[in-house]
Amino acid sequence: MATSSITKTFVVSGKEQVEQFANAIEESYQEAICQAPAPDLQITHLRGADEVKKFMARRKKSNA
Repeated sequence: MATSSITKTFVVSGKEQVEQFANAIEESYQEAICQAPAPDLQITHLRGADEVKKFMARRKKSNA
């Protein structure tokens, strides 16, 4: 629950509503700290026909 999405004033009253609101904020916080980091990506830049040929040969070999 992003707090930036709250654009209007609202009133939380009563024990049950207060507990639900507090639980929602706690859940949101837990989700934010438990998110898995983005996977590392390996990027290969190919320059020239020879590099492309070598890359495709390795690709064929590993997918065979």
